[in-house]
Amino acid sequence: MSQEISAHRPAPASAPAPGPTPAPGIRETEVDGIRTVLAAAPGPVTAGLFFRVGVADETLATTGVTHLVEHLALHRHGVSDLHYNGATAATYTLFHVTGTPEEVTTYLNGVCAALRDLPMERLETEREILRTEAAGRRVGPDHQLPLWRYGAQGYGLSSYDELGVWHLTAEDVRDWARTRFTRDNAVLWITANTVPEGLDLALPAGTPQPLPAPTSALPVTPAYITGHSGGVVLNGIVRRSTAATLFTEVLSRALFTDLRQKGGYSYTAEAGYSPRDSDFATITAFADALPKKHGAVVGGFVDALARLRAGTIEQSELDSARAKFLKQFDAPDVDASRLPSYALNLLTGHRNLTPDEHRAELAAVTLDDLREVARELHATALLQVPGRGADWAGLTEAPQWSTWTGTSAGSRHRSLEDDSVLLTVSREAVSLTTTAGTVVVRYDACAAMLVHPDGGRHLTGLDGFQIRVEPTLYKDLAPNRLAVIDAGVPSSAVIPMPPRAPDRVPRPERHGGRPGGTPPSKGARLARTALIWLSGTATVIWGLIATVAMLMELDAPNPDPVTIILIWLLIVPPLALLIALRKGRDKRGG
Repeated sequence: MSQEISAHRPAPASAPAPGPTPAPGIRETEVDGIRTVLAAAPGPVTAGLFFRVGVADETLATTGVTHLVEHLALHRHGVSDLHYNGATAATYTLFHVTGTPEEVTTYLNGVCAALRDLPMERLETEREILRTEAAGRRVGPDHQLPLWRYGAQGYGLSSYDELGVWHLTAEDVRDWARTRFTRDNAVLWITANTVPEGLDLALPAGTPQPLPAPTSALPVTPAYITGHSGGVVLNGIVRRSTAATLFTEVLSRALFTDLRQKGGYSYTAEAGYSPRDSDFATITAFADALPKKHGAVVGGFVDALARLRAGTIEQSELDSARAKFLKQFDAPDVDASRLPSYALNLLTGHRNLTPDEHRAELAAVTLDDLREVARELHATALLQVPGRGADWAGLTEAPQWSTWTGTSAGSRHRSLEDDSVLLTVSREAVSLTTTAGTVVVRYDACAAMLVHPDGGRHLTGLDGFQIRVEPTLYKDLAPNRLAVIDAGVPSSAVIPMPPRAPDRVPRPERHGGRPGGTPPSKGARLARTALIWLSGTATVIWGLIATVAMLMELDAPNPDPVTIILIWLLIVPPLALLIALRKGRDKRGG
């Protein structure tokens, strides 16, 4: 996770941000209208081209468009010994390379040439590559926290699949590149004293993109959710500062000491700090555990944070964390190592500090500063616990059901699997009511709707709640009711999906997956019940007759074994038929 040492906050958005003071050894210049920072380092040259666009700038319906542009821009480089790559994060996209000055020039020129004229003949191929990449991607233990904190928008989109990859057109992708990958929305950094010769980074002019405004899906914090990440995860939002960075290091060491070294509950116990925007950062903490140790880890995790919040932080803990960060300024190529964060701060409007300013701020942090960060973290905390609540720790469960109180008038459709579940389709929203609560997705707050040719409609609201509307799972859900949904959801949120294989279309489990997803008719159920009663009665009468015959045979002076066996064979088949009919009735819930 990224680290940061800065206690300064930028000026309000209405005023220009203060210009950064170049640190000794870091020089600012411009290449083809792109802001550029330089600092020499021994060995090969490394360069990075940042653009202020990322996943948080997309919508749920267009997620993946930035990633698509990144892949298309890199395609023409093909297979090479050159060390290069691209990365798409929440608020930026980075193209980076390491090599000789000539190789760096060739790479950067190629990236910018591709951005000016994306190889759209590769669009379908890159779609498949991104789907394959997503299928094999391992998500972190905190994968679900952005969704619960921010909803299905902005910074919450990192929790979702790249749905836009399914349907974005070539023009959609070109327009995104044309408006976001511009010279005014970029910063270049190079580990060299001078700009390599031959650079041609001509890009269209554009508008610097502001950082996404944070949204909230949590009405109350601190809050908790239950999950199965193999451990305990917590994140919180704090102001960007040197004190917050040092506190994160103190928290990380406290978790490691308490949960691994002393308790032996966890193998991994750590915390990290990552800037979110120009003003705020996210502190994330994680501790893994075996299922039988989950309770102990949750308790130890909460206790460690409570200790820091209560102010029982030793001076030695602060001094140790401070010493760790001071060491980075003793490296001979400290300026070159700071180039990526320096360039990113330029891009996002956060002030850069010189090494001397960094040292001064480190020295100024006190124990009271750390305690204040601990309280700030707790006040905004979202805790994910494995399979249990955290009310006992003073946290409130994150909303599990919708709170919208608008009209519920509309057509009602009972579930074919559970009579207590009711789907309501109105002109304003779709709602799903269960015995536990109700989920609502309003059309005017629909982040995305997957549309399947077989009639399936999967809606996700901006608050993150989802409803799957499947005609095969609800009674009388005719095409005219689906048309009401289609008319209400904005076209910008609609995602056409390819046909599903027949075995992928859901069927009611309670009715054994009958064709069309409907239960047996009333007449069929009555006929089946009558057959069971008749069979049962006949079986009982025949069983009595056979039992009497068997007893008479057994009382005979010379019982015939063959006769006894024949009697048993006459009893077993009717009994087996009755049992089969009863089992079939129970399986289908008839």
